[in-house]
Amino acid sequence: MSSTRLSYSLKTPVSFNKKSGAKVIACQSTSITSLKRNVQMYGSKSNSPGTVPCRPVLSSMDETSALKSLHGSFPRSSVNPASLSRLRIFSGTANPQLSKEVANYLGLELGTIKSKRFADGEIYVQVQESIRGCDVFLIQPTCPPVNDNLMELLVMIDACRRASARSITTVIPYYGYARADRKVLGRESIAAKLTANLITKAGADRVLAIDLHSGQCVGYFDIPVDHVYGETVILDYLASKRIPTGELVVVSPDVGGVARARAFAKKLNDSPLAIVDKRRSAHNVSEVMNLIGDVKGKVAVLVDDMIDTAGTISNAAKILRAEGAREVYACASHAVFSPPAIERLSSGIFHEVIVTNTIPVEAKNVFPQLTILSVANLLGETIWRVYNATSVQALRD
Repeated sequence: MSSTRLSYSLKTPVSFNKKSGAKVIACQSTSITSLKRNVQMYGSKSNSPGTVPCRPVLSSMDETSALKSLHGSFPRSSVNPASLSRLRIFSGTANPQLSKEVANYLGLELGTIKSKRFADGEIYVQVQESIRGCDVFLIQPTCPPVNDNLMELLVMIDACRRASARSITTVIPYYGYARADRKVLGRESIAAKLTANLITKAGADRVLAIDLHSGQCVGYFDIPVDHVYGETVILDYLASKRIPTGELVVVSPDVGGVARARAFAKKLNDSPLAIVDKRRSAHNVSEVMNLIGDVKGKVAVLVDDMIDTAGTISNAAKILRAEGAREVYACASHAVFSPPAIERLSSGIFHEVIVTNTIPVEAKNVFPQLTILSVANLLGETIWRVYNATSVQALRD
């Protein structure tokens, strides 16, 4: 695969997985304190086994890099180290690599926390340093195994509350149970609200989440929620491809995602919008009915918040191909990748599948068309703004 020179505002070099051919966009973070300290922190640690590496690269770029590093899109003036004295970042076991990248962006070491499972499956958590009077940020996506990771997050919150933390912010890159956000049939549970209640009652003071499935999930929490959007890094990556505006069309894979796709299209030079009309006969089963909009001879960009079994997005791609789309890109923040997602995504109907690392992607789920972007800079900057009580909305404006 030949490398292409791209301009990318988040300073993220791209590397290639030699075995699978998948592109991994690694976060080259801008440290607040010193790069030397960060190099020492990361240079001796390997990636978690079984996951695709997406780590900061602080050394000079090698020949496999396809992106030229520029100044970060989140410039910051010099920081007094004393202002970081009460900021603590802790990671659960769901996505430790992303947590390391976030800490690296902030120029901090991850806090020391012990988490283990007993023989009967119970979870034990102990914070192994003093956090009395500190502002604590717990990074833990509730990705598969959802129930284990959710319970671990709750126990972490409780441990920090009992350790007299001044405030506890749960950073949830992927919010599980978000799709159970309303009653469609009688006698159904609204599990998204139940999960929000659990997090609140455990002792969290604030929630920071990326691309919630629906806007009403924000209202399910009785505590402040900072909802940030992974589209920022995806838009920058797509812009670097320099696709002519007249050849680009943004497509919503279903009617429910029209608002998301419209906002995405507006930021891509107000590109035209198309909609796939979908009928869902059962959970994780969808059937495409028709297409609203013109895609003939154009580059179609399908936009969704997550890819689970890939039924919705692959059926949408098939109808786009049938209607004459030249190329089809799939973009989503959360790569859940439940079977048979990989078979569908790697079948050849997609030119490229672009996701972020809110959920760690196992090596067995990597395929040549896959590109993984890091949201570490976005999360790190959001954490910094929350900690300093400055605007988070400004990141999207």
